[in-house]
Amino acid sequence: MIKVLFVCLGNICRSPLAEAIFKKKLEIEQLAHKISCDSAGTANYHVGENPDPRTVEIAEKHGIPVNHKGQQFKKHHSEEFDYLFAMDGSNYKNMVSEIGNDPDKLILMRNFDPFGKGEDVPDPWYGGINGFENVYQILDRSLDKFLDHLKEKHDL
Repeated sequence: MIKVLFVCLGNICRSPLAEAIFKKKLEIEQLAHKISCDSAGTANYHVGENPDPRTVEIAEKHGIPVNHKGQQFKKHHSEEFDYLFAMDGSNYKNMVSEIGNDPDKLILMRNFDPFGKGEDVPDPWYGGINGFENVYQILDRSLDKFLDHLKEKHDL
């Protein structure tokens, strides 16, 4: 089983949205029995909480269910997961502080974005619903490319 973890700051906006989108893609591609995913935050602000209501609203607008409780990224995640996606450079640095640098496992989410390779996934927390839609679009196209990568690399 290939295991993927999406990580942002609080685990209530970007990373649970990435998790929900990716789960839906795995279901559509009939790969959920070969690939699993989860999400976490580098901070402990929202441990045990539901995702931001705007995250849920945007996901539901696109027909994607969100079912997640906030958790904090910890060292053990690096042992449990094959791919660790940071939503931005700040979270990437926080993850390196927790687990050390592992360039084969630790990846910026937008490294798979054809329209913003290497850029940050913007944090929509302080913005309106349009910011969440923008994040959805970034994640959707980045996750398409990542899934293509997994299918090719792992012969799925």
